[in-house]
Amino acid sequence: MQEALTIGQLAARSGVAPSALRYYERLGLIRADRTGGNQRRYHRSELRRVAFIRIAQQVGVSLDEIRSALDSLPASRTPTAEDWAQLSTAWREGLTEKIRLITRLRDDLDGCIGCGCLSLRRCSLYNPGDQLANEGPGPRLTVPHPHRPSG
Repeated sequence: MQEALTIGQLAARSGVAPSALRYYERLGLIRADRTGGNQRRYHRSELRRVAFIRIAQQVGVSLDEIRSALDSLPASRTPTAEDWAQLSTAWREGLTEKIRLITRLRDDLDGCIGCGCLSLRRCSLYNPGDQLANEGPGPRLTVPHPHRPSG
């Protein structure tokens, strides 16, 4: 087995602060063994988990979603390429939906920022008289809801 990494070494290799690594460990996102002196030692495979966490956070995935995904990986061994591929396949639909929402927000904001709401007849977010209140809470025209088709 390769030599385990100290928290400082994992921080240096991953670009993540030791405090964040301890937080990830508390949340169960990464694992460390302990030495006789109670010092953390990380398997090198934790580098891949930390990279996955950082990338997922950068695109707006919550730590709960990340934990759920990482929990699908085997705890008894280093995940294989096949394990990571299964996780990726499971996430594909959710990420596609996030991309759709981000694209829609970007496109709608271009119009909103540019027009300054001077033409409410053409505004895709205009909700005269709060008529969408009957459909429930939240941004009804942008965020998909169970009883409203996404568009």
